[in-house]
Amino acid sequence: MFARNENFKQFYTNYPAVTLVLGVNFIFFLLTNLSIFPASLIFGKMAGVNLYIANGEYWRLLSPLFLHGSFSHFVFNSFSLAIFGPYIEKSLKPFFFLCFYLTCGLLGNLTTLMFEPLTFTHVGASGAIFGLLGYYASLVCFKKDSIGSQHSRTILTLIIVGVTMTFLQPKINIMGHLGGLITGFFLAFGIFKVKK
Repeated sequence: MFARNENFKQFYTNYPAVTLVLGVNFIFFLLTNLSIFPASLIFGKMAGVNLYIANGEYWRLLSPLFLHGSFSHFVFNSFSLAIFGPYIEKSLKPFFFLCFYLTCGLLGNLTTLMFEPLTFTHVGASGAIFGLLGYYASLVCFKKDSIGSQHSRTILTLIIVGVTMTFLQPKINIMGHLGGLITGFFLAFGIFKVKK
């Protein structure tokens, strides 16, 4: 389920939506870390700032998904997407995977807006990544027979570790993570019901 043994060409052929998101993230990472564009301009226009969102800059509910605050932040989220995204993309097909991913990220950031102060600022795709974990949590709860007990244990372990690290690490958008996780769980449940 999570093992990847494709070469790059096979990966982007098999998983175009995951590859697209990875590519967009990479482009914005370069733009904000090389002296091509003023990084402050990009962050200033695209970061999730609750005050600006509340004042009508609603694109900031989505745009932070493509920005990262550090190299390790970028690598961790990219690695997570490359590992967790392909199985879901194969299940949903590329267009609906993108819709699922962006919806989890958007509602994760909306949760941040609802529960964090107006001064709160955030970037990163973690809400959307946690949405993917929510999809797998829903698989374990409602379609366990389709993935087997070993994968179920792996998924539960990953979710427990992810949620635990959310609360232990500093400067983490806790509400974004939890909002994305819950959104992914219930969206997946709805998808499973429709597919029956």
